[in-house]
Amino acid sequence: MSALSRRLLAELMGTALLVCAVVGSGIAAQQLSPHDHGVQLLENSTATVFGLGVLILMLGPVSGAHFNPVVSVADWWAGRRRGTGLPATDLAAYIGAQVLGAALGAVLANIMFDQRAVQISTHHRVTTGHLVGEVVATAGLIAVIFALARTGRAAMSAAAVAAYIGAAYWFTSSTSFANPAVTIGRIFSDTFAGIAPASVPAFIAAQILGAGIGFALIGLLYPDPAPAENIVAPHSVTDPA
Repeated sequence: MSALSRRLLAELMGTALLVCAVVGSGIAAQQLSPHDHGVQLLENSTATVFGLGVLILMLGPVSGAHFNPVVSVADWWAGRRRGTGLPATDLAAYIGAQVLGAALGAVLANIMFDQRAVQISTHHRVTTGHLVGEVVATAGLIAVIFALARTGRAAMSAAAVAAYIGAAYWFTSSTSFANPAVTIGRIFSDTFAGIAPASVPAFIAAQILGAGIGFALIGLLYPDPAPAENIVAPHSVTDPA
């Protein structure tokens, strides 16, 4: 298997398992705590934090563990002049793998909990507050990732990114989707973690805006991009010798 094929498989698998963790724990939370939304969110966020941290550790050495189109775009943008980061020729493939993986992860979670395999969510989420929450959540995520990368601490990303997402579940009104692929994947489960298709474009627009703000802030705080050759997790982009 070529280096690119391995990286795409890692991105597909990682995004699928991330969405499976989000949707599956959401379904479990509904079943275990049907009358307490606060406890449901605690159960959902806890499973997501642990799952995300493990996935970054497991798959980061292969693909960088992006699992998120805005992270992949930011990685490509940051390294375009120096030839570091994600190659432009691989960017579309990364995003395709992430979106497909997200959809498969939602379907897998539905099947595990004896739900209809493919559902379309009816959970409308768009409010002004939720969109502002997505801008804040995504800006913070990009800032965390690139602050670590530009200070030579990318190896800490598994703990730091998982911790940030776990916190953002609670301090943002949107519960921190912060990921266009995950947002699309969550269309396919009409459960606690789902999002109605009509809400998705606005959420993705807010995430793109947030990513731009986060990247701009990092450019001001850490203007030297030299160490940032491995975004999220240190990894190899070539076939091993």
